[in-house]
Amino acid sequence: MKKFIAMLSAAAMLASLSACGASVDVNISSDAASDAGTGEAAAAGYKIAIVQQMDHASLDEIRTAIEAELDAKAAELGVSIEYKDFNGQNDATTLNQIGTQVVSDGYDAVIPIASLAAQCMAAACEPTGTPVIYAAISDPEAADLTGIDYVTGTSDALNTPFILDMMLAVQPDVKTVGLLYSNSEANSQTPIAEAKAYLEGKGIEYIEKTGNTNDEVLTAAASMVGQVDAVFTPTDNVVMAAAAAVSETLTDAGIPFYTGADSFVTAGAFTTCGVNYTDLGTTTADMALEILQSGEVPEYHVMDGGIITVNTETAAALGIDYSPFAEMAGQVVEVTTAAE
Repeated sequence: MKKFIAMLSAAAMLASLSACGASVDVNISSDAASDAGTGEAAAAGYKIAIVQQMDHASLDEIRTAIEAELDAKAAELGVSIEYKDFNGQNDATTLNQIGTQVVSDGYDAVIPIASLAAQCMAAACEPTGTPVIYAAISDPEAADLTGIDYVTGTSDALNTPFILDMMLAVQPDVKTVGLLYSNSEANSQTPIAEAKAYLEGKGIEYIEKTGNTNDEVLTAAASMVGQVDAVFTPTDNVVMAAAAAVSETLTDAGIPFYTGADSFVTAGAFTTCGVNYTDLGTTTADMALEILQSGEVPEYHVMDGGIITVNTETAAALGIDYSPFAEMAGQVVEVTTAAE
């Protein structure tokens, strides 16, 4: 299989995409591109932009799975697939610039990973109707990504009540729960509202703390020490970027950290119940190719969850017996903290 490497040169341009604000001159960097085609025998060719909102373990896992599936499908279907990676570094201005570049370069489809990237790519592609197939949007409706005929993708919708049921299964006497999230994350809006409703229904108090940078998130987490018996964070990309430090702070204080993704758990959090992000990336890539081949854009797909992941090192440090989890879900995965 012939491979080529192409790098996107630094670009500075003025963007006027209303959904993500005005742009200023910035440098856009991308990873190497990959042409997974079958040479002269290829029956068709597609050019796909993969736009990752920021670096962290869950989004990296999704991107890797997308690329692996595009390579596999190129060989299976006998088509040439050129894909290029872009990273917005969690900055709307940079994502705006990437969106403008992607449309200008005539990509056949765009796969944004996470909410802000998806919102900016949907705005950028509106004039052309270029298909946008997002990955890992917990609540597409809250993110304003529904009802758009060229936009679809995969959802990692969180079962918030179930995760809080897990909390009560191992901490039946919990009195106060900390809710740690970024108020700029669309993914957090619905699960935080669900968590509040759940806790109010159980007569459990809660404390909200938010942050939009690593330092703010760490300060928020530290401020909960001595005030809460447990902390819950949904699939929040901003908090995920600081997950290792937050997990260490909370574990050292004897506070279990319940989260919305297994990447938090491998970073040191206590537990989660959610989707497999490799499966999500694979499904997203398959949707993109089906759309390119059929020209039809289906409704977004909600991934199956139900996988409990536990960090055994953290559980031991907290002195928590998590054996009740085995009766709550079909699969309990045990992990340890990944080396940084």
